[in-house]
Amino acid sequence: MRQPMMLIALSALGACASPLPPVDSKQAWIDLYTMTPGKLVMADRLDGERLKDGRFFQVTPGSHELTVRFDFEVYGGGFSLNPVERTCYLKVNYDHFEAGKRYRLEARAPAMQPSAYLYDAQRKLLAEEKNDIFCIP
Repeated sequence: MRQPMMLIALSALGACASPLPPVDSKQAWIDLYTMTPGKLVMADRLDGERLKDGRFFQVTPGSHELTVRFDFEVYGGGFSLNPVERTCYLKVNYDHFEAGKRYRLEARAPAMQPSAYLYDAQRKLLAEEKNDIFCIP
């Protein structure tokens, strides 16, 4: 029983260590970034469909809805000084993705309120989402 479980665990880790696929010049590439070091932001869904690789988005030109999973710490307040991990799903809609262009989606949680921002290669803000958020306490 241990060998099959170990094999499954090792194969899952191997997927995380695999290199990123080549950039398709006919699509737009969206890098993921968080302003909070040590926290996690991953691609979860593209136009409502779950993705196999959560490290990036690669989309056809046009309009798309990007959903990212963002894990960060919140402090409960009161007598507890220990942070609690919180998972939120943030959606960003953008209508003008262009083939061959790179974009950057940033997730942040200032004052423990998560939000997501989409930038172009020149750091021009293209879209932001502060309202379409689902969090798991």
